Amino acid sequence: MSAPRPRVVIVGAGFGGLEAARALRRAPVDVLLVDRHNYHLFQPLLYQVSVAALPPSEIAYPIRSIFRRQRNLTFRIAEVERVDPVRRVVVMGGSEIPFDYAILAPGSVTSFFDNASIPRHAFELKDLPGALRLRNHLIRCFEAAIGADDPIERQAFLTIAVAGGGPTGVEVAGAVSELLRRLLRRDYPALPAGDVRVLLYEGGPRVLAAFPESLSAAAAKSLVRIGVEVHTHTLVESFDGHTLTLRSGESLRAGTLVWAAGVRATPLPATLGIPVDSTGRVAVLPTLQTREHPEVFVVGDAARVDTPGGTVPAQAPPAIQMGRTAARNVANALAGRPLEAFAYKDPGTMATIGRKAAVASIHGIRITGFPAWIVWLFVHLMQLVGFRNRIVVFVDWAWQYVFYRPASPIILSIDEETLHSKVLDDSARRT
Repeated sequence: MSAPRPRVVIVGAGFGGLEAARALRRAPVDVLLVDRHNYHLFQPLLYQVSVAALPPSEIAYPIRSIFRRQRNLTFRIAEVERVDPVRRVVVMGGSEIPFDYAILAPGSVTSFFDNASIPRHAFELKDLPGALRLRNHLIRCFEAAIGADDPIERQAFLTIAVAGGGPTGVEVAGAVSELLRRLLRRDYPALPAGDVRVLLYEGGPRVLAAFPESLSAAAAKSLVRIGVEVHTHTLVESFDGHTLTLRSGESLRAGTLVWAAGVRATPLPATLGIPVDSTGRVAVLPTLQTREHPEVFVVGDAARVDTPGGTVPAQAPPAIQMGRTAARNVANALAGRPLEAFAYKDPGTMATIGRKAAVASIHGIRITGFPAWIVWLFVHLMQLVGFRNRIVVFVDWAWQYVFYRPASPIILSIDEETLHSKVLDDSARRT
């Protein structure tokens, strides 16, 4: 009888975990991929679901369909409770799964910086239910504004604040501003256009602080052009669902707050029993192993990788590259070869501002406006999982660029379990 093959457990089917699993397809190992959902979610386009520009099924792809032909991989849908690196087991659903190597790619959660009032009333964009809740809420605000006799109350329903001037905050603010003004003209002509306010708050001196200053200025200018009020050096202190209070003490009536001001690692890395930083990330070795337990690799948003210029950002491209490196190092360790150090190759940074403008910095080349938007569109299409998803999303975007009509501006009353089933049913038809 032949000896059992080494088992590699991969936790998380986001960008890092998905790439690690793919990279192990020819390795002499048995791979167990675990995720709390049975689909891979393309998070960079979540905000388009929140503004009814794309249906959920076009940014989600069934995990079993992705790995249908990978013979050495098994997928399980489960919530991983903790990882015991000493006993080499992953605990989930009351059972313990042993491993020889583990690659942890659990992703991140929204950081509210210990602000108690914000998470109760603000909206976040980390999953499909959150994006749909925001979309439903925005449409309900328009319906409520129609029935409001008090002008102050009506304007409050139509005031949307976005906290955080990074790529997510900028993209959400731009998309929401365009959606609301379009809906106002088309479906709510009785509402005064001047009552719609979209405010973007950034605590630092400029939006898109990680971008070159010229691109940051171009982004701010584009936001103002499509009706977004940009406020820098401004922090949101609290929000009770009706009143937004700033750190300066100023307050205003607002019906919506979208929180895009920070992320932190999920609680899973802390269960390893090793030090984590202030954002919950594990400081990994250059090989992406944990210092205390070399059989455990951490990638993506949960890993802190220090470089001469700072730390590798918590974004999709670094997570993909980390997933590949971790998988190669597992294969190297099994074959007795030296492990390789992770070297991040920056593909550039980009953010879209509304329908026809973006900013991008790629290998030192800075692009703004419509050309940058074309680059942004192409890059995101190529990162989508599944050829048919790419075609469908491209057709949707092309249609909206010409006619600019939101895909489904209706209120959907579905719970999370029903939503996940519908997403998989819709996307499975295209596999």
